[in-house]
Amino acid sequence: MKPSLFIFLVSLSSVYACAQRSPITITGTVSEVSTHTPLLGVKVAIKGKSTFAYTDLQGVYKINAHVGDKLIFSLKNYQVLAKTITKDSIVNVQLNRAFTKHEEIATRPQGYPAPNMSIDRAAYAAPLMRLSSEPSAEEYRSIGENVFHNTQQNPLTTFSIDVDRASYSNVRRMLNLGQFPQRDAVRIEEMINYFDYQYPQPKGEHPVALKTELSESPWNPGLQLLQIGLQAQTIPADNLPASNLVFLIDVSGSMNTANKLPLVKEAFKLLVNQLRPQDHVAIVVYAGAAGAVLPSTSGQQKATIKDALDKLSAGGSTAGGEGIKLAYQIAQEHFIKDGNNRVILATDGDFNVGVSSEGELQKLIEEKRKSGIFLSVLGFGMGNYKDNKMETLADKGNGNYAYIDNLQEAQKVFVHEFGGTLFTVAKDVKLQLEFNPKFVKGYRLIGYENRMLQNEDFHDDKKDAGEMGSGHSVTALYEIIPNGVESKYLKQVDELKYQKTSPTQNNSDEVLTIKLRYKKPESEVSRLFQTGVSNRPIAFQKASADFRFAAAVAEWGLLLRNSDFKGNANHEQIIEIAQKALSHDGEGYRAEFVRLVKLSQSLDTNLAKKED
Repeated sequence: MKPSLFIFLVSLSSVYACAQRSPITITGTVSEVSTHTPLLGVKVAIKGKSTFAYTDLQGVYKINAHVGDKLIFSLKNYQVLAKTITKDSIVNVQLNRAFTKHEEIATRPQGYPAPNMSIDRAAYAAPLMRLSSEPSAEEYRSIGENVFHNTQQNPLTTFSIDVDRASYSNVRRMLNLGQFPQRDAVRIEEMINYFDYQYPQPKGEHPVALKTELSESPWNPGLQLLQIGLQAQTIPADNLPASNLVFLIDVSGSMNTANKLPLVKEAFKLLVNQLRPQDHVAIVVYAGAAGAVLPSTSGQQKATIKDALDKLSAGGSTAGGEGIKLAYQIAQEHFIKDGNNRVILATDGDFNVGVSSEGELQKLIEEKRKSGIFLSVLGFGMGNYKDNKMETLADKGNGNYAYIDNLQEAQKVFVHEFGGTLFTVAKDVKLQLEFNPKFVKGYRLIGYENRMLQNEDFHDDKKDAGEMGSGHSVTALYEIIPNGVESKYLKQVDELKYQKTSPTQNNSDEVLTIKLRYKKPESEVSRLFQTGVSNRPIAFQKASADFRFAAAVAEWGLLLRNSDFKGNANHEQIIEIAQKALSHDGEGYRAEFVRLVKLSQSLDTNLAKKED
C-alpha cells in the first residue's frame, strides 16, 4: 500500500470515529399505550450519565446523546422503558401504565383474571380501564335525584344557582381514559352549564338578566321542558377591579404525577399571563406543613411569579387545613377594598393531616368567607381524586369549582372565562318558582340536587347560595307534566279537603312566576325581581339552538346516570339534537360534546356485551 493511500485511510477512519463520538440531538414524543395521550414530565435519561431531560405538555423531549447510548424513559405509575440510540435522530416511544397490586385489585372487574408476568400490560390495561366503573379511591357525594312534585300539593320550588362546571371535564377525562363514568360523578346541572349560551345582557339596575323558553321534552313525549337562563353582566377587562390573589397549591406526595403538579404549574402560568400591574399574587404551598413561597407580588413581575411556580416540587403528607388558614391570612393582610380578594386552591383533594374531614373543612371555610375573601377550587388528577371535598369547599367558600384535565381546560377557565372565573358580580343568587296548577300538574328540577333550598330560605339573607361572575351564564331545566296529561312519574295523592283543589279557579294565563334574589358582592342585603312565564309552548324543532343543545346535554346526563326519569333517552337522539344545535361554537366545545356522546355510546355497548 502506498504511504499516501495509507494516510488517507487512517484519516478517514479517524473522521468516522470522531463522527461516531460526536453527540447528536435526539427528539421525540412520549405517549401512553392505551390512550395515545402525550405524557408530561417523563424523565429521559442517558444510562450511566448525568444527562437527562423532561417531556413538555405535548409529550415532546430533546436530548443530546451518542449512537449506542441507552435512553431510559421513566414516569411514576408507568413501566420504565429503555431504548438504544441508533443513527435515527427521532425516537418516539409509548409507555405502559404500571399497576400496583392495590390498583389491580381496586379496578379489576369481577370475574376478570388477574394479570401474570407473561401478559402484555398494554393489552391488559386497555380493557381494564374500559370496564372499570369505579376509579380507585376516588370519592363522590351520593346524589338522590329530584322527583316530580304535585303542583296542587307543592306549588313552590326553591334552589341556589350553580356555576360549577367540574363534572363535565371530569366525565370527559374518564371517557377519554376508556372508563364509563360512575353515576355520582355525573352532576347534570354542571354539564349543562359547562357551555356558553347566547342569553341577553342585563339592562337596567340589576347585574343579572333572566330569559325563559318553554317547549317539549324530547325524551318524555307529552311532557314539557322549561329552560331558565340567567346572564351576568359582562365587565370589560379594563374596568375589572384590582385582584389580590393567593395561589394555594398542594405539593404533597399524591400530587407527584404528570397530570397533577406539572399541570398545575402550567395552568397557573396561563392565569399569570392575564394579570395587570395593579393585580397581586402570593403563593402558599402545603404538604406535611404549610408555608409561603412567594410574597404578594405585582402582576407586572410575571417572570418572578412563574419562576416561583417552576421551583415547586411534590412530596410528603397533606396538611390542607393549615394551608387554607395561611392562605386566608395572607389574603387578609393584603386585602383590597372593593377589589377581588380570592384564594385559588389547586389540589386532588386528598387531605390527610390536620383538618381533613368534609365537615371540619366546611366549618373552616364558612368562617373564613365572612372576611370577604372568595375561594375558587381547581381539581387535578385521578385515582385518589376527592371530588366531594372540593365541591364542598367551593360551595361554602363563595367561589367556583372546576376540574382541569388538560391544558386546554386551563385555558378555558383562565383565559376564555377569565372574568367569570375570578370576578363576582352577584352573590347568594337564589331562584323560587311558583307553578300554576291551572296548567301544570307536576314538575321536576333536573339536577341541582345539592343546591335545593327550603322555601323559607328564599327570604333568609343569612342562607348561603351561589355566585355569578362577570359574563357568566347559568341554565336550569324543569320538566313539566301539563295539566290533563297522565304520567307514571307523578305519584297518586288524595285531594285536599280544606284547600281549593280546582286548577281552573284562577284567570291567569301564566304557567309560573319566577322570583330571583341576589346580593351585590359588597352587600349582605338581598335584592328581588320577578317575572311571569306565559303558557305559550313552542314545538321542539322551532326552539332556539341554545334550548335544544341544553336539552341534549341534559338527556345525556340522564342516560349516563341511568336516571329513573330518562324515558326514551338514547344516544342516537342526543347526537342528532346536538348536531343540529352547533351554532355559537367558536371554540369547538359543542362539537367535542358530540364526540364524547359517541364515545360513551361505544363504551356503553362494550359494557353491555361484557355483561352478556
